Amino acid sequence: MDLNSASTVVLQVLTQATSQDTAVLKPAEEQLKQWETQPGFYSVLLNIFTNHTLDINVRWLAVLYFKHGIDRYWRRVAPHALSEEEKTTLRAGLITNFNEPINQIATQIAVLIAKVARLDCPRQWPELIPTLIESVKVQDDLRQHRALLTFYHVTKTLASKRLAADRKLFYDLASGIYNFACSLWNHHTDTFLQQVSSGNEAVILSSLERTLLSLKVLRKLTVNGFVEPHKNMEVMGFLHGIFERLKQFLECSRSIGTDNVCRDRLEKTIILFTKVLLDFLDQHPFSFTPLIQRSLEFSVSYVFTEVGEGVTFERFIVQCMNLIKMIVKNYAYKPSKNFEDSSPETLEAHKIKMAFFTYPTLTEICRRLVSHYFLLTEEELTMWEEDPEGFTVEETGGDSWKYSLRPCTEVLFIDIFHEYNQTLTPVLLEMMQTLQGPTNVEDMNALLIKDAVYNAVGLAAYELFDSVDFDQWFKNQLLPELQVIHNRYKPLRRRVIWLIGQWISVKFKSDLRPMLYEAICNLLQDQDLVVRIETATTLKLTVDDFEFRTDQFLPYLETMFTLLFQLLQQVTECDTKMHVLHVLSCVIERVNMQIRPYVGCLVQYLPLLWKQSEEHNMLRCAILTTLIHLVQGLGADSKNLYPFLLPVIQLSTDVSQPPHVYLLEDGLELWLVTLENSPCITPELLRVFQNMSPLLELSSENLRTCFKIINGYIFLSSTEFLQTYAVGLCQSFCELLKEITTEGQVQVLKVVENALKVNPILGPQMFQPILPYVFKGIIEGERYPVVMSTYLGVMGRVLLQNTSFFSSLLNEMAHKFNQEMDQLLGNMIEMWVDRMDNITQPERRKLSALALLSLLPSDNSVIQDKFCGIINISVEGLHDVMTEDPETGTYKDCMLMSHLEEPKVTEDEEPPTEQDKRKKMLALKDPVHMVSLQQFIYEKLKAQQEMLGEQGFQSLMETVDTEIVTQLQEFLQGF
Repeated sequence: MDLNSASTVVLQVLTQATSQDTAVLKPAEEQLKQWETQPGFYSVLLNIFTNHTLDINVRWLAVLYFKHGIDRYWRRVAPHALSEEEKTTLRAGLITNFNEPINQIATQIAVLIAKVARLDCPRQWPELIPTLIESVKVQDDLRQHRALLTFYHVTKTLASKRLAADRKLFYDLASGIYNFACSLWNHHTDTFLQQVSSGNEAVILSSLERTLLSLKVLRKLTVNGFVEPHKNMEVMGFLHGIFERLKQFLECSRSIGTDNVCRDRLEKTIILFTKVLLDFLDQHPFSFTPLIQRSLEFSVSYVFTEVGEGVTFERFIVQCMNLIKMIVKNYAYKPSKNFEDSSPETLEAHKIKMAFFTYPTLTEICRRLVSHYFLLTEEELTMWEEDPEGFTVEETGGDSWKYSLRPCTEVLFIDIFHEYNQTLTPVLLEMMQTLQGPTNVEDMNALLIKDAVYNAVGLAAYELFDSVDFDQWFKNQLLPELQVIHNRYKPLRRRVIWLIGQWISVKFKSDLRPMLYEAICNLLQDQDLVVRIETATTLKLTVDDFEFRTDQFLPYLETMFTLLFQLLQQVTECDTKMHVLHVLSCVIERVNMQIRPYVGCLVQYLPLLWKQSEEHNMLRCAILTTLIHLVQGLGADSKNLYPFLLPVIQLSTDVSQPPHVYLLEDGLELWLVTLENSPCITPELLRVFQNMSPLLELSSENLRTCFKIINGYIFLSSTEFLQTYAVGLCQSFCELLKEITTEGQVQVLKVVENALKVNPILGPQMFQPILPYVFKGIIEGERYPVVMSTYLGVMGRVLLQNTSFFSSLLNEMAHKFNQEMDQLLGNMIEMWVDRMDNITQPERRKLSALALLSLLPSDNSVIQDKFCGIINISVEGLHDVMTEDPETGTYKDCMLMSHLEEPKVTEDEEPPTEQDKRKKMLALKDPVHMVSLQQFIYEKLKAQQEMLGEQGFQSLMETVDTEIVTQLQEFLQGF
């Protein structure tokens, strides 16, 4: 591109590309896309975005196109890569002037310079860092700021490189410029501290902005620029100086208003100081050792004493608590059980920690956490009243929860209590002791203190296991408190039921459960919504617990289910509905079929909720989970849900519908349990299978569930299903077998095997295209044992249950291999015998024996030649399936099944699904379970003997090893 002539054209097209009119915008974007690979295009863009007289939107777009061009075409090896000459010109142009007046464009220019630096600095761009260092020294405010902004982005980008050679270059850079970076930061910091009392907001803000940027540069150099930073005096000097600077900046907050830009920037700078310490501790724990004492003193004094009053703010307190927590929990500071095995660095750090965390210090921290930070605030209590559902979402982990003070204080309490439980347990027990008995409802402060202490007892439940007789406490103290119905007592009702939920899996006698269920029934009718939601949570923890007993729960089931359903209807927030649905699902899952009398109301309500939640996919996921448990609980009666259920499955598993991204996994699970519990096929249920073909093409992690669904249809109605879908399914399987994993191949072949087992006449015809693939795998000796085992299972079914189809398949394969049928059959038998050990499942081993024996009697010389192998496999099969009756001393085939056998279901076991019953009925028709291998061998050998005569049969038996013959005779005694 000629720069002069091209600039006007490119400028015109960029202007069009900023248009709101798509008719103008689209052609302009296409033209810019074509120019991306044209030589000189990026030089034109550079001229445009550095021309401050042009429209801001056009310049902004020029910067973005330049930035994207770096990503795509700057590397030497990239297709249509920029020439080295043009890159040299562009690099020079980028750092000629740091005078961009628009903040957003200045930031984008700094970022794109950093992108080029990542690829070219320092080898192809050695002048970048010296130029930046000189530019941040200039007196012009704008140029200095823009250079500092670029300096930060370049440092940040270079620090992020991870290859060893790049790390070495950054270490060299850090060593070379660290002294300058420190001086720069100190200069801007001192300037800010001098100007802060002037009251000139613009001057203060400008100075603070430079302080913040120079500190950002220093953070990257300090954390990422040294292998052993503790050996560098400048680095450690800077880190030790942070605490004094922090004090100065915190004091500045007194003279800066609470609601302006300066205040925001000041707080960001204070937080950045703490980030330097946290990052350094994370990356260099042993280099941090000299800072442990000072960090703990500083953090504890500002967070747990009067020092911080009037100057601290929530985010700063969170950061200080994180610093304490990281030091307490740091693995590098924990000695081995055997002290001699610990490194000197670990022992030194541990010694400093132990010296700091004395009994008085720990006691004060514990008491302050509980009595100050755990207290419900005025703001929280107001939110409880005005937006109860919003309050519960915040309390249980809403989006802002993890960044707020409450969870941070609770995590710190848990970590410190765990680390120093012997010291702190008596402290917490004493606090509990002072709160025995009821609390005056008029004394709100006393109620909130008790709430805070109970919170601590719940958080420390595992640590207090041996110190608290929770069962007695529950009966004598907690249960009576739940019965205080005064409105002002509701924080304690909520806290007590939460507390019980924390202890339920730690220490709670099974005998007390009915009393708890009674209390839960009452609290689910509480006048306060927050109390009811918390009660639902504890109910979930109770039914999820290992010691849950259905018989204890059933007397309360109807009441609880009705109340939970009412709660589900009452709440309006998506998150709360999801939560209550989850509790309902857990209850349904635990009581299973016992839920049937009570689900009518829920079944009627779910279609309405599904319709209302069209825009809330996560709520729909919760509905799907509930439906899964409902279908399992209803069993065959779930057929009554089909008018609602099947369209839900249809939508959730349709990959052409956008919601499938969220709903597919749960939708497939629902589809599967619907099939498993279906008493019979319906046209609508059969039609849903139209969704399967695209799902198989996805080859996603859900493929295993898809195969289970296909098997479900085969077990449910093989004839209708195969006649409708087998052709398309077979095509999908053939494609899958070309590219799928070994495990995937086995899953495909198991489906084919099931189809042959369920429908031995139609199955082979429908999956005919796959069977040559199986036959070929056997003949060629498939190397993976699990795949070979499945091949032999498939072929065993065809050979045993559809002899005529096997003959036609053998004929087809003989033509393909250009061999005689007998020769090919002999090769197959030989491979079958040789690879019998690949089959580990007893059913398949018996099937192989039955299948090969079905070739007898025969006067075919090839089969007679393989007679020895067939008998070997048969005797192996007998060893697998025959068990000796200790009373009669006779042998019996343990795989034989009877119509009279009904397996007993214990209370802990789930009752059989409709599919389980279908499998049982199928087994009663399966030769593997209906034919005695012992008798089958006897009859086949007898028939062979009659065909050949005594002498010919004897000659045939002489080909079998005498030991095998002896074992065979033993098994056939009595015939």
